[in-house]
Amino acid sequence: MKILVCGHNGQVAQALQKHLAGLGELHVLGHQQLDLAAPERLRTTLRQLAPKLIINAAAYTAVDQAEQEPERAFAINADGPRLLAEEAARLDAPLIHFSTDYVFDGNKPTPYTENDVPNPLSIYGQSKLAGERAIAAVAGKHLILRTSWVYSQYGRNFLLTMQRLLQEKPQLRVVDDQIGAPTWATTLATSTRTLIERWQSGEAGAWGTYHLTAQGATSWFGFAQAIGEHLKARGQPCAELLPIPSCEYPTPARRPLNSRLDCSRLAHEWQISLPHWQQALIDCLK
Repeated sequence: MKILVCGHNGQVAQALQKHLAGLGELHVLGHQQLDLAAPERLRTTLRQLAPKLIINAAAYTAVDQAEQEPERAFAINADGPRLLAEEAARLDAPLIHFSTDYVFDGNKPTPYTENDVPNPLSIYGQSKLAGERAIAAVAGKHLILRTSWVYSQYGRNFLLTMQRLLQEKPQLRVVDDQIGAPTWATTLATSTRTLIERWQSGEAGAWGTYHLTAQGATSWFGFAQAIGEHLKARGQPCAELLPIPSCEYPTPARRPLNSRLDCSRLAHEWQISLPHWQQALIDCLK
């Protein structure tokens, strides 16, 4: 089976390259070969390749920069996925697409389900929601997987930034009123493999939108604490951590205070079991 992975150097794309090995003929294309913001070239490449499965791990993820570049954010996060969905439907190939907790405003006091009405606070969130809706409107075989707080050993992410800053600075102030589930990119990749295997074996659940994050929840401060504990256990220097509210760390884009996602539908429909965020972090740090 010919599998196209859109994205090359991103955290999820790198994890997918490792964990989808053996499932088929894997084609991993970065933006140089597959630019989601260049529709004609994108369409041509897809028709030449003619994959049997498309996985979109590419996205515009610069949340704050998107406030100044809305057109580019929408081109990559909405227009590109719409074209992927159209071509996937033409090929009768499923499309697996990754989305985000940022489609919600964070005002709900409990974890969000797939039935909750999105209300993004930022351009980034709006562009990702537009991509979700564009894919759904095409009505082909698709899985939209919303996740949150992705980290890994690669690229730029909270884990790597904290590891560096905790060893460089005597004191760090970290936001403590935004709650979510830190999710290891490997968790996303291995879960995606299981979804593909279920589909290949005829055990697929319903197509549609699902939430896919690690179990449990914490704040960015709690996440930083867990990273710091690992550093201290290894005898490495670790800054003093101070919890602060979001208002003391202003950013161009507003973030949801509650990013918790209810993943029970994925467990019920596709029998996907997910690790607790603390265990996944331990496994990643090993």
